[in-house]
Amino acid sequence: MQIKLGLFLLNQFQPGDNMDLKLKEMIEQVRRARLNGFRSLWAGQHFLTKPLQMFQSLPLLSRLIPEAEGMMIGPNILILPLLNPVEVAEESVTMDHLTGGRYVLGVGLGYRDEEFLIFNVSKSERVGRMKESIELIRKLWTEDIVNYTGEYFRVPGLGLGARPVRKNGPPIWIGASVDPAIKRAAQIGDAWLITFYPSISWLTEQMKLYQSALQEVGKPMPEDVPILRECYVSTDYQSALDAARPAIETKYASYASWGQDRFLPDKEKFDQPFEKFMKDRFIIGDPAFVRDEIQRYYDVLGVNHFILRMQWPGLDQEMVLKSIDLLGEKVIPHLS
Repeated sequence: MQIKLGLFLLNQFQPGDNMDLKLKEMIEQVRRARLNGFRSLWAGQHFLTKPLQMFQSLPLLSRLIPEAEGMMIGPNILILPLLNPVEVAEESVTMDHLTGGRYVLGVGLGYRDEEFLIFNVSKSERVGRMKESIELIRKLWTEDIVNYTGEYFRVPGLGLGARPVRKNGPPIWIGASVDPAIKRAAQIGDAWLITFYPSISWLTEQMKLYQSALQEVGKPMPEDVPILRECYVSTDYQSALDAARPAIETKYASYASWGQDRFLPDKEKFDQPFEKFMKDRFIIGDPAFVRDEIQRYYDVLGVNHFILRMQWPGLDQEMVLKSIDLLGEKVIPHLS
């Protein structure tokens, strides 16, 4: 399996940032990433993130399609239990056509209590809603007329007005961090989206679980085995660490305040010394180190599609572009 790199855009910014300027910077990042051999483009979704400013993923990705020509494109992730699956199915068909059949629907359960509150969705329903949504979305993509009655959604003899580019629709990649969710990703998804923060030691056991769950339902390993990682490249380790650390610490402080690590074991929680927390988790260093780390993840876990977030609130645009260039010049050509 060939190793691919993708770019996970920072679409969440600090109070006071000029959002028009940030859009221009994202456009340049995507152009630079494509020229440097990146193979995919992604953006996340949250709602009511004040004081942080945030662009929504699908309108943003739609705008960036011309700059990302030839790249796989998708949300990473849509919080599917909060959304209506009919709307998601329709939008996915549109995105599939706009991207020339390169759209991937990345979905996940979500975790912020505030988001479930404002959408008037009980958090206890999120697993059932996601399973039902994926089932209905696949039916809408593949059947002319759909008669569907579930616990949460109903389609009485109706069908989509447009069909996806691909016969069965875009692949559905499912973000998951805990064992039941990983099994579910194997059962009803086309790939397991490994998120940013699990360490490689934790992921080793989870990958075994995922492979076993695939075997139970008679599925092979997917062609793309994706993993999200924080990544920053500089000419030497110390300058990379000095540049990335303050911005990443700010980002993970926000995650902690939203409760993203509350279900994790103590050794995986975010309130650890940075040097300890980043080990086996973030890919930060000089080009040789970054290349070796990517190869190590591939060798140990079998992951082959690295979706890299290379900017965090507060990191300067020129530093981001230099990091992207170093990956293109000194890392990507040497990956197997």
